[in-house]
Amino acid sequence: MALDRAELKRQSDAFEDASLAEILQWAWEALGPRVAFGTAFGTSGMVLLDVIQKQVPQIPIFTIDTGFLFQETLDLKARVEKKYGIEIESVLPRLTIEEQDHDYGAELYQSDSDRCCWIRKVEPLQRKLGELDGWINSRRRDQGSTRKDIPILEYYETDSRALLKLNPMATWTRKKTWDYILEHEVPYNPLMDQGYASVGCWPCTRPAGADADERAGRWAGQAKTECGIHTFLQPIEPADGVAVDAE
Repeated sequence: MALDRAELKRQSDAFEDASLAEILQWAWEALGPRVAFGTAFGTSGMVLLDVIQKQVPQIPIFTIDTGFLFQETLDLKARVEKKYGIEIESVLPRLTIEEQDHDYGAELYQSDSDRCCWIRKVEPLQRKLGELDGWINSRRRDQGSTRKDIPILEYYETDSRALLKLNPMATWTRKKTWDYILEHEVPYNPLMDQGYASVGCWPCTRPAGADADERAGRWAGQAKTECGIHTFLQPIEPADGVAVDAE
């Protein structure tokens, strides 16, 4: 499809008051099977997954399995697949943990967490995005300073291809997210009940308390709040009359 960047900006603004179902239906109609939802099974991701299954179940779902996921996260994935009768694609790093230890030294997550995140998260995602025209994720603006200004639709170019990044949960709040989970009995990671504000890889995630910022507890002791999957590309500002072929 041709992506007119000015039109995408107008559509993004129009979606500020739209429901998740409306945004997801638009994504499917615009991009078809070349749009997919990537999730790490956080609370916002679980809400979005539930709405997708109820409203636009055709949208494929994938997750990045770093090899360092908590067992609780793996168990949640299995529960979700059984509950909704779906199969969630696991995208794997090129290197096993053993191969990474051999090439870069044991516990790379301590000596160079950025490189570890690149190997185990960013590069696998880049490969997956090479198959897609649209990437749905579940970031919210209230999750921290790095996310406070995200629009609902973002336009990127990667390897001379257009990529549409969709943030349909952008306007949601933590309270609204939890209200939905409890009202609709959506499964969530039990680590959330043990003080984890969000859940990533087990070596780099710590409990932070129920009232902590949602990025707290990630990379404890480091000045780091993002793994890189949402920062390795820079969005391109819209320009009137500019259209790019997404295929």
